[in-house]
Amino acid sequence: MLYREFGKTGWKVSAIGLGTWNIGNQWGEMEDSTAHDIVRTAFDCGMNLFDVAESYGIPNGLSEIRLGRALKGIRDQVHIVSKVGNWGKRTGQGVPKTTVDMIRGCGHACLGRLRTDWIDVLLCHEGDIQDPSVYIAGFEALQMEGFIREYGISTNDLQILKNFHATSDGKCAVVEVDYSLINRSAEEGFLSFCQENQIGVLVRGPVAMGILADKYDTDTVFTDVVRNKWNQGESGRTEYEEKLARLDRVKTVASPDRDLVTTGLRYVISHFAEPVAIPGATSVSQVRMNAEAGVSMLCDDELTRLRAL
Repeated sequence: MLYREFGKTGWKVSAIGLGTWNIGNQWGEMEDSTAHDIVRTAFDCGMNLFDVAESYGIPNGLSEIRLGRALKGIRDQVHIVSKVGNWGKRTGQGVPKTTVDMIRGCGHACLGRLRTDWIDVLLCHEGDIQDPSVYIAGFEALQMEGFIREYGISTNDLQILKNFHATSDGKCAVVEVDYSLINRSAEEGFLSFCQENQIGVLVRGPVAMGILADKYDTDTVFTDVVRNKWNQGESGRTEYEEKLARLDRVKTVASPDRDLVTTGLRYVISHFAEPVAIPGATSVSQVRMNAEAGVSMLCDDELTRLRAL
């Protein structure tokens, strides 16, 4: 596993971490034992960064609960990134985030579900927020109390990131962004800004919600609550078909000597901003395959071909 400096934090983190959205039943039912095995296998394979959020899971918080249980005994050897801002939104019962104490309360709830005394990074999960001052004040209160080490935001919008960074007086340490061979919009200034300002980058969706597994087509019927919007007649159908078309173009230039998931993960971690990819997994075998992708980056020739698409 490759390791790299994580922005201005000074931490050495694995180039591939584990996203834990999948272990909370939103991508299909999963046994507690399977979730535990996924987390521990990730650690055994060299992953030392785990991403989660208060809202991940059915019910809300289940991913944090399962992650916290699985990290028992190894908590001090890993970095946990969690997010607040979306609790209850999926069920129409969102919790207000209008005061510093509300942000503090959400942070303390994360600590409890994760069974930890501290969270390494806490992110604002409202990616379109115009005034992040209450989050920043809440995060700084939690930081002063010793409950979080760093903070940042999860967003795909460069202007939102710039505003959050400026409002925090440059203390924004981490950002989480959607980036993959299927969605390369982060290359249009976003990742450069992060590098220039020493902001650690977490990449969600590095295999485009499974598109790079190359096992879906226009006849696929998705039964999970995350991707069922891609089904025929649903709101995300056009987006899905565009992703499949993009996949076809990628396949024309990607190396035939390895699977597209590995190529996609190595493409992400090969960017000069040194992102950390956080793919999810629904099985131990997927974890091992993702970890294997983190042993090297792509060669310059293949990167050039892929970037020319």
